[in-house]
Amino acid sequence: MLVHNPIDSQGKKLELPEHTTVYAMKAPKALSDPKQAVSEALANPIASDSFQSIAKAKLDANPQAKAVIVISDNTRPVPYKGEGNILVPLLEVLLETGYKKENLTVLIATGTHRPMTDDEIERIIDPWVFEHGIAIINHDCKEDDNLTYLGKTDRGSEVKINSLYMQADLKILTGLVESHFMAGVSGGRKSVCPGLISEHGTFLFHGADLMGHKNSCDLLLDGNPVHEESLAFAKMAGVDFIINVTLDHAFNITGVFAGDLEAAHQEAFEMVKGYAKIPIKEEADIVITHGGFVGINHYQSAKAAFAAIGAIKKDGYLISISNFTDKKDVVGSVMYKTVLSILALTSAEELVTLLHSKDWPFMPDQWQVQKWASVFEKIPLDHYYYYAPQIAGKNNSGLPGIDVSSLTQSTDYSEVIRKAIEQIEKREQRKDLKVLYLSDGPYAIPYVEQ
Repeated sequence: MLVHNPIDSQGKKLELPEHTTVYAMKAPKALSDPKQAVSEALANPIASDSFQSIAKAKLDANPQAKAVIVISDNTRPVPYKGEGNILVPLLEVLLETGYKKENLTVLIATGTHRPMTDDEIERIIDPWVFEHGIAIINHDCKEDDNLTYLGKTDRGSEVKINSLYMQADLKILTGLVESHFMAGVSGGRKSVCPGLISEHGTFLFHGADLMGHKNSCDLLLDGNPVHEESLAFAKMAGVDFIINVTLDHAFNITGVFAGDLEAAHQEAFEMVKGYAKIPIKEEADIVITHGGFVGINHYQSAKAAFAAIGAIKKDGYLISISNFTDKKDVVGSVMYKTVLSILALTSAEELVTLLHSKDWPFMPDQWQVQKWASVFEKIPLDHYYYYAPQIAGKNNSGLPGIDVSSLTQSTDYSEVIRKAIEQIEKREQRKDLKVLYLSDGPYAIPYVEQ
């Protein structure tokens, strides 16, 4: 059977075995006029005064008022460019209200990710922003001189926030709300935490205890400690206004949620929760998934693997295909590679025990490996088959699982999947294995319908 392959840059369809069961979200239809929807959301926000009235009040209090608009980096397909984008309308309102362009900053919430390059920034931001000379700056979690200390959360996390943000009179967050494998959903408070925090601020926020908590998972906010800690950071930093969107498979806007930090984000969450959970009839012997837009490197591809857990039989098999578009590092940071290699050489149980040890020195990016460990608590390390052309044929001894490029020289995703299934059938000495395809990759959460 032929199905859409969202990671194939050539638009070539994916050929799967005829007996494959395909599951997909039933996302809402794209908005017919996203530009108008954004305009209406700014004028009539959720649990908030209009954006213009908030901006004017800040300017009345300080004629030299500074405004910061926080945007996501290129791991999220947030519409900051083209028709219906959410960035230009914000800036237009600010300029019309009387803000000076030199007092406006677009701040990229990189979190602990590397800074975006100039070329990458130009690819995601509308030319209008550059034409009007608006400053665009990367957050740097390691640049302590540009971080402002605010104290500690009730859990004890160090709260240091980007100083440009803290010095602004008007603080605006933007983002995308979709399922998120540790924070429940993305968007809202995440623009501040982890978007604008210090590297040290992640030590508890992304530490072994919170990462291992049963409620640190997709599509859950109540009782989710990662969400709660992220929100605590954001409240301490202060947020005047947010505008978040939801998107369909083609990255068209399906909803615009603007206004109060919590109320607007909660409304977006309720919408996403309504369609991102996918009921399935039974767990499968073999689950096929893909890294999606977010899967720009091996680090980010963990999200697709974690999302698939609910669809795989105990000791079953997972096949994951990706297209790693990160031109700087297709695997991840040195810290990530270090902890990942420990997982690959030991086991999920041993790694988690090590991460909880009082003698373990916290390492940035260990949280992503801990989520990989959750996958390998369900299936053995060598039951994970992966393929991305950017790492095919290279020395992947530090990566868990089996690189399918070791089984075939083909770069065709369909052939890669066929070869992986062929080897799995040989290992199991069976041809009747149940195969399931998650067409939404990391964005939908399967569960067995009772």
